[in-house]
Amino acid sequence: MTSPVTDERLLKALADAIVVHPRATLKELAEAAGVSKATLHRFCGTRDNLVSMLESHGEQILNKVIREADLAHAEPLPALRHLITEHLKHREMMLFLLFQYRPDTFDGSETNRRWQDYADALDAFFLRGQQTGVFRIDISAAIFTEMFLSMVYGIVDAERRGRAASATSVQTLEVLFLHGALAPRR
Repeated sequence: MTSPVTDERLLKALADAIVVHPRATLKELAEAAGVSKATLHRFCGTRDNLVSMLESHGEQILNKVIREADLAHAEPLPALRHLITEHLKHREMMLFLLFQYRPDTFDGSETNRRWQDYADALDAFFLRGQQTGVFRIDISAAIFTEMFLSMVYGIVDAERRGRAASATSVQTLEVLFLHGALAPRR
């Protein structure tokens, strides 16, 4: 029996492997993750089960990020920093979820309900930030959520492709999200 830490490491390695090698067989994924085919087979059985396990793990991580950020009570700016940091702490899962994303992910269907609580929590957070005067009110909370998620997933993908340095990603996301791309006026 594997430990939760071992499972976490294996899930991270498999999430990365499936993104880098999207059409790989279980054997190829096992090799990319540094385990034997037999170990991977015992772990998940089939590729479909693996994808399902990774999606469930991703859902758990996103819910944990939201829960730990205390979005309903924390001051908006520290909570935003925490959201950025925690999302980037789980880069492998963010990339996997990005690559699994389908246009109907947030369509409200029962199949996709698992992602709605996450989006709703972000919407409520940005709305609360607007109501307290921290975030601008001329853009809807839903658009803030969409832009935030797009920026997080975009920077993680840019890191993967070597176009962004992970050491500066938290600061870059915060600055761009809060201040945009306009150069500061002198």
